[in-house]
Amino acid sequence: QVQLVESGGGLVQPGGSLRLSCAASGSTRNNYAIGWFRQAPGKEREGVSCISYGGSTSYYLGSVKGRFTISRDNGKNAVYLQMNSLTPGDTGVYYCARRSYLCSDSVSSYTNWGQGTQVTVSS
Repeated sequence: QVQLVESGGGLVQPGGSLRLSCAASGSTRNNYAIGWFRQAPGKEREGVSCISYGGSTSYYLGSVKGRFTISRDNGKNAVYLQMNSLTPGDTGVYYCARRSYLCSDSVSSYTNWGQGTQVTVSS
């Protein structure tokens, strides 16, 4: 059974940066796309970014384009989300999850959700 574990969240001032990590354990075949999602209080979970199984294709939510960068290291079974120029609107619990091979904008098509890591952007 694959488990995904997020880390790297915290409290940061507006304009600051954080790097989130999503580490996979268990069956670690790399034929999975990994997506990052976030959920703010009272709001639905939304997709933030996704990277395909080979790392050749990535997608970003419009509001984070140019500020966030997703990457993966299949040798370490890890996916990272570098977040720069953070704003209060980026506050939420960030989750990673996976689906076979390619990214999708269907949140329900992802499985093996991690427990989430809290990101708070506030002065």
